[in-house]
Amino acid sequence: MKTIGLASDHAGFELKQYVKKWLEAKGWEYKDFGTYSTASCDYPDYAHPLALAVENGECYPGIAICGSGEGISMTLNKHQGIRAALCWIPEIAHLARQHNDANVLVMPGRFIDENMADKIMTEFFTTDFEGGRHQARIDKMPVR
Repeated sequence: MKTIGLASDHAGFELKQYVKKWLEAKGWEYKDFGTYSTASCDYPDYAHPLALAVENGECYPGIAICGSGEGISMTLNKHQGIRAALCWIPEIAHLARQHNDANVLVMPGRFIDENMADKIMTEFFTTDFEGGRHQARIDKMPVR
């Protein structure tokens, strides 16, 4: 596995700290693109560098967190090579990987706890892309 990219805004900072411990416990490397505190900030400032790192192969996959998960997800998905999936339960993470080959996991920091984040990340990292008919759909995603 490559280095996992991380990004959050202030509302996702505390959950991102848990994510770091979770990754460290597994012995997985990560690169944190920020933010580095709970001080108010703008999620695009951290989402764009994460997206670029995933697109250029520096990191794979990514994990991003903001308050609702929506803003950082929308920003990430502006990038043509990103398939960011907002996941609030493990079943969504499973389908995002299995059917959509999601390359960035997005979690809503204000709406899930560490226990749920653990379940979501476990599902995301243990589910493979199914390919087949799903690949044709993924090939149609980028705006050309």
